[in-house]
Amino acid sequence: MSFIPHFSAHQIFIAPWTTDFSLYGWMVLMTFLVGAACGLVGNYLILRRMALMGDAISHSVLPGIVVAFLVTGSRGTVPMFAGAVAAAVLTTVLIEVIHRHSRVKQDAAIGIAFSSLFALGVILIAVFADTVDLDQDCVLNGELPLIPLSPPMTLAGMTLGPPAVVRMGCVLFFSCGLIVLFYKELLLSSFDPALASAMGLRSGWIHQSLMIWLSITVVSAFEAVGAILVIAMLILPGATAALISDRLVVRLGWSLVHAALSAVLGLHLSIGLDCSPSGAAVVVGSFLFGVAWIFGPQDGLVSRWWSRKERGPETLV
Repeated sequence: MSFIPHFSAHQIFIAPWTTDFSLYGWMVLMTFLVGAACGLVGNYLILRRMALMGDAISHSVLPGIVVAFLVTGSRGTVPMFAGAVAAAVLTTVLIEVIHRHSRVKQDAAIGIAFSSLFALGVILIAVFADTVDLDQDCVLNGELPLIPLSPPMTLAGMTLGPPAVVRMGCVLFFSCGLIVLFYKELLLSSFDPALASAMGLRSGWIHQSLMIWLSITVVSAFEAVGAILVIAMLILPGATAALISDRLVVRLGWSLVHAALSAVLGLHLSIGLDCSPSGAAVVVGSFLFGVAWIFGPQDGLVSRWWSRKERGPETLV
């Protein structure tokens, strides 16, 4: 085996957009939808210093999936999705209860909640469903290459596309609608919850609504990128955008650009290296973060170095 895979420009850069577009086109679209939806809500998590909340939810959906199967006896999309969302909401409530009614800090409460629920899911599988394939690999690692192979969803005789893509598209549309309708409330409560409460905004309700929004986004995304990689999609677009601009609306726009570049370049990287498409997308996203970290116009390493150079040596008084 060669350390450097065989390079074929046609197979890596041309075929995905021509002969194999029916397969790779849906994969790129799904990756973009996941990155965009996660990136939008991730900006608010970063402002609230709650980036690891997505990691907690992505790991705690396992018991919800198992309980949904035990209750319904079905592995269909609807019961699995409902069980996962219920577990995600339970996670956010449990974290808030532990944090508000004990001396435990929020980061410790997150660790307690998601590790306990994830362990509970593992035990439930071992005791009640060890002979049943609950598609755990999909939950943990994602099955992006299989999404284009799913029977397309139809509505009023019109073919829409794979169900996962349609569902993720609806989540992104829903996310954009929330931002447009409640931009001021989300912005104020994220930067200064105390000021938001003083102005009559219900910061507690906004926070809980944000957690439900996050839960739906994470549960919809893990089918494509897996629970392990959802946290990267939640953090990388927003963190990259934060190095480019201080304005939230500009950050949201750059998050969409980050999602698009990660989807397209990640596809080419995964084909060239014959590796996981979702993993390749995260690697590309990390590279884009590194570029912004070094060359960012405001907080980039080069910009700060140049600013110090122009100021010259500081005068000691």
